[in-house]
Amino acid sequence: MTAHPRSILHLHLHLHLHLHLHQIGPADGGLYEQVLDLLRDITPLVQALPPADAVLDVTGAHRRLDRTAPEIAALIQLRAAALHGVPLSVGIGPTRTVAALAAARTPPGRTTTVPARETTAFLAPLPVTALHDVEPATARTLAHYGIDRVTDVTATPPSTLHRILGRPSATHRLLEHARGHDPRPVTPDAATASLTAAHRFDHDALDPTDHHRALIALTETIGLRLRTGRRITPRLTLTAAFADASTATRTRTLPEATAHTRTLTATVLDLYRRLALQRARVRTLTLRAEALAPATAQTQQMTLDPADEKGRRIEQAADRARRRFGPAAVTSATLASRGRARSANPDSARPT
Repeated sequence: MTAHPRSILHLHLHLHLHLHLHQIGPADGGLYEQVLDLLRDITPLVQALPPADAVLDVTGAHRRLDRTAPEIAALIQLRAAALHGVPLSVGIGPTRTVAALAAARTPPGRTTTVPARETTAFLAPLPVTALHDVEPATARTLAHYGIDRVTDVTATPPSTLHRILGRPSATHRLLEHARGHDPRPVTPDAATASLTAAHRFDHDALDPTDHHRALIALTETIGLRLRTGRRITPRLTLTAAFADASTATRTRTLPEATAHTRTLTATVLDLYRRLALQRARVRTLTLRAEALAPATAQTQQMTLDPADEKGRRIEQAADRARRRFGPAAVTSATLASRGRARSANPDSARPT
């Protein structure tokens, strides 16, 4: 018997629109969780993708709800707007990749559906970087040979791709993704593996100084919560949301997992530079620490750098002061002058 295609919904929550229309605090982290609870009433197969996305597998919900995937999406749109005032962009597809790409091209309050039979045509004109798990270095290598679009990948003989990429496994994965194959399941417990903090400016922030202050606040927040929870992270993702509701994202895998604020800050500032924002009108900066692990799993390499050891001792002393006198007891010199800057409400950097 032929298996029916999956019905995957990818949702992007336009929380900034809710905040603007309803005039509530820019760090209302509970709102995201409230929408997740709404989604779990539809199906238990809900995977949170903080700070503002979620993916659902409604394949098994069709019969129970007696609704098609677009009808389920309409129901979710209606409930999210009526109960929480949050507009959603919804993408529907047979795989997580297709659903996510569809959602990214959908305005607030609307739904884009890509049927399984149209997957190849939908992916064909997209850049190679749109495919899941295509690293920037791989994309640059392919572009050097004139392979810029997904259609270029599918039109290139596998043997040629193998010579370009050098690894049969990499060629196989690339071709599978280009043909629309993405077997990744929706994993309900995935949210527990990440920690997110967001800083929303109260204006369109153009000044890199304001951006830097926000990034330092985010790394201090993430670092403190990692150390308090005795966890470490091997990977950071930085997302900038702009005034036109578009976003840009960069991800970095660290040489070793850490909870050390100095290392987190250096990594995030480099990710920021790679965004090349120039005069971009930034509304929100979001930092996510991913693939969290217990701090006992850390294998710190021996260092002879006195500055690094001194920094860690200072960090430990600052953590003790924060635990005794509160989070605001110790802060960096950069953030101490934040009140005189044109940046956002200081409470806007708060984990979600």
